[in-house]
Formats: sequence, structure tokens, C-alpha cells
Amino acid sequence: MRLEDKIAIVTGAGHGMGESMARIFAREGAKVVVADIAEEDGGKVAAEIVAGGGDAIFVRLDISKESEWAAVIAATLQRYARLDILVNNAGVSGALPDLNSLADYDRLMTINARGTFLGMQHALPEMRKAGGGSIVNLSSISGIIGQTNVHMGYNGAKAAIHVMTKAAAVQFAKYGIRVNSVHPGLMPPMRSGQAGADPTARAKALEAVPLRRAGRPEEAAYAVLFLASDEASYITGAEIVVDGGYLAL
Repeated sequence: MRLEDKIAIVTGAGHGMGESMARIFAREGAKVVVADIAEEDGGKVAAEIVAGGGDAIFVRLDISKESEWAAVIAATLQRYARLDILVNNAGVSGALPDLNSLADYDRLMTINARGTFLGMQHALPEMRKAGGGSIVNLSSISGIIGQTNVHMGYNGAKAAIHVMTKAAAVQFAKYGIRVNSVHPGLMPPMRSGQAGADPTARAKALEAVPLRRAGRPEEAAYAVLFLASDEASYITGAEIVVDGGYLAL
């Protein structure tokens, strides 16, 4: 198994890509801390992993709150004694009705960029103690290009995640800690961005995807799995784009 006996925190693991990551990690031998603000959904994912023979716990997490990050790390150490992997997956969508809202800008930056920073800030000391680890941050193609139908605060936050990943990679490599990012393209709509679920808008967006379809959650999850695993032991500060060829145009 690719993550045998690894201890992994996956944020936003109650649904979508995060849920897929948590389940795949567990199947690959990891002990998974399912972290999500949605307690019912996250608790169900953890319970189903355990029922299937895996090892998982659920911990509530609002990624924008430092105190809740401290609680997740404490719960992880209490149960498993160390931390090997952090996947900063949780975030909110930029597919919003008003693309010029300051309130939405503040929310996007606070949750997506600050939340990712807080995750790294709290995980890195524990990984140093353990002698190494792997962090995978979920950015987006929106962190690489501008878009006409996405709030610029989303692009800004995802770009911040992209470059923070590289900064952390070069600063913490000497401790055996690898930090990489995954950049999904068109995926199933996020719960926090139902404007992105409009069928007409999605059909138009698909016209620009060479593979002519949206990605599946597990397709992003397997990219994360690779970067989290020892198979990527000489990869840090890198990005994997999972977009059906969109950025290749």
C-alpha cells in the first residue's frame, strides 16, 4: 500500500474531492483525520472508513480559525502520536453572482489563503519533530490564469497558495518536508459556489477543455496521493495540473 501506516490530515474531507482523498488514502493504508466544518458529513465519512476496515477519526475544522487548527493537531497527536501528511483541500468557491464584492474578496482570501497558511503553520513543527513529511496544497488553474467568470479574490487566493507552496518547499526542505500543489480545472460544482453549477455556463466552459468533460473528484485525489506518497520523494515545490488539457491550449 502506498501510504501504509502514514498519519494524514485531509481538510474539507466531508464531501467532494476531499472525501475522495480521505477514502483513497485509507484504502492505501493511511490513518486519516477527516477534518471538515460540516460535522454530519465528515463524521459519516470517518465512520464509513472505519466500517470498511480502515482507521479514521473526524475532527471539526473551520480552516480560517487558528484555535481550531490547534485542536485538530492536538487530536491527531493524541490519537496517532505524529503527523506525516497534510492535505490543505478545504476552501470556498469563487463562482459567485457578484464578481466585484469586497465582502466576498475578504471571505475568499480569509478562508482559502489564510486557511492554507494556518494549516502549514500548525503542521510544520510536528513534521519537523517527526523528521519529515509531505504537505499537498489544493490551488487551482485559477491560481495560474485570469478568468472572466470567477471572482478575482478567488484567483488571488489560489495564486497565493501556489506561491506559498513554493516558499514553504524551499524553506522547509532541509527538514525533510516536501510541499507541493495540485491545480484542478473544471470539476463538479462546489457547494459554496452554485453559480458554477449553471448548465449553460458549464457547457460553455467544457468547450475550452480538450478532453471535453469535467474532471472527477478521484482524478484530483490520485494526483494528491502521488505527491503525498514516498513515490514523490524527490519532488517538492512542484505543481500538478489536473485540468483535462485546459492550460495546454
